[in-house]
Amino acid sequence: MRRPAPRRPAAPMRPLFRMMLVAAGMVSLTLGVVGVFVPVLPTTPFLLVAAAAFARGSPRLHAWILAHRVLGPPIRAYVERRGIRLPVKIGVIAVLWISIGVSAVFLVKSTAVRVGLGVVAAAVTWHIASFRTLRGRTGGPAA
Repeated sequence: MRRPAPRRPAAPMRPLFRMMLVAAGMVSLTLGVVGVFVPVLPTTPFLLVAAAAFARGSPRLHAWILAHRVLGPPIRAYVERRGIRLPVKIGVIAVLWISIGVSAVFLVKSTAVRVGLGVVAAAVTWHIASFRTLRGRTGGPAA
């Protein structure tokens, strides 16, 4: 039986790469915060990308986003427990279908685009419903 090769310590990350990760995290964080107020724009995926970018680029910003009173709980719930609370699932799916419905009825004239919106809404609904349902008070309002 072969022994695994010893791991070499990770090379220090270049400052330019770290700055790029922080910038990407900030853009993603901004989009996530905008997504709290704009129903069609997803919030949690952008927050997860921001947390991942901050984890590699800035430990201080990573700790900040995880400890944030509003943004931290859904990120921690997903990262630590891989799930979403039931009220959050219901709320997200309801807002999704209401916003897609309003868009399809009042803003979109093309039948093909309406069908496309329905397919996207169904796929996102399935994706959200497929997450494990968490019990308790984790996964705050931004999830």
